[in-house]
Amino acid sequence: MILSQFDEHSVFSQLDAFGHQKVVYCSDPGTGLKAIIAIHDTTLGPALGGTRMQPYKSEYEALHDVLRLSRSMTYKSAITGLNLGGGKAVIIGDSRLHKSEALMRRFGRFIENLNGSFITAEDVGTNPRDMEYIRMETKYVTGIPESIGGSGDPSPVTARGVFMGIKACLKEHFGNDSLAGKSIAVQGIGHVGENLVGLLRNENAKVYISDIDEERLGQVAQKYGAIAVANNSLFDLDIDIYSPCALGATVNTETINRLKCSIIAGSANNQLADEVVHGNMLLEKGIMYAPDYLINAGGLINCYSEIAGFNKKKTLQMAENIYDATRRVLQKSKLENIPTNEAANKIAEKRIEDIRKIKASY
Repeated sequence: MILSQFDEHSVFSQLDAFGHQKVVYCSDPGTGLKAIIAIHDTTLGPALGGTRMQPYKSEYEALHDVLRLSRSMTYKSAITGLNLGGGKAVIIGDSRLHKSEALMRRFGRFIENLNGSFITAEDVGTNPRDMEYIRMETKYVTGIPESIGGSGDPSPVTARGVFMGIKACLKEHFGNDSLAGKSIAVQGIGHVGENLVGLLRNENAKVYISDIDEERLGQVAQKYGAIAVANNSLFDLDIDIYSPCALGATVNTETINRLKCSIIAGSANNQLADEVVHGNMLLEKGIMYAPDYLINAGGLINCYSEIAGFNKKKTLQMAENIYDATRRVLQKSKLENIPTNEAANKIAEKRIEDIRKIKASY
């Protein structure tokens, strides 16, 4: 959505547009805390979403971001079959300058006052240590270190989910899900990207990798036997799969016209620069797109498992369910001749509506 569509002085115009249940403003002059917690939908369960800390240009920009992100969490939970709703929190401030133990603990008190309707986790600008501080004031937090009973690093689970999404695309496109001999370009080799490269190479895929950190790029290429290439040249490679695992909006008009792949499937958020325009462009060009919020849901699954008390093995098994969920989306897209992101939205919305008929909101 575009900010200019709304009356910039009206909070309620945004709430109406996004369909939220509750938005809470958190202010504490003593610690400098200025935060917004958005609860989008709790039909399926308590709203879960990370806390992001950024130096937003305005309170309006922060509100828009938290509303957009929390709604996405509703869809992510629904499409993956989790009993969670969608929520998100943002703290206004530079995490390098303004973050403190007192600020994070005060924020935890606000979460505690919501009585379990919102559960948080780490996000951009926050880390496991921050979650520990929040945990001192409320039990409604996930993503804490394994050393104190948490689920630890979610990267392997997220990578497993992306890997299963890739295999589901292969099955639908080629008739089998073998990666042997397939060529894949992974853009971004952070924790998730590197784990994914390892999984792909274990199945004898030919893997190209790129990253802005050239030193790390060389290290990962040598470790896994991958081929390092410049970032921009990825879009001109003759490959089977493009896997964006870094920045969003890399699937746009320019790159779609350059891409020579059959499948796009990666862990990055908001891969389509414009969901409507570029979702339709991919459909017209015959490039199969695995919706990002579905196949990158491993991090959310990891948090859900922490809440439910599941072990690592069970968590990885849950991430493997992304395979069947992705195939359902791809089959619906083909049957109705609609973009895959639209098909995913429809499936998520139907699950919410079906459950809403048999239970009240959480």
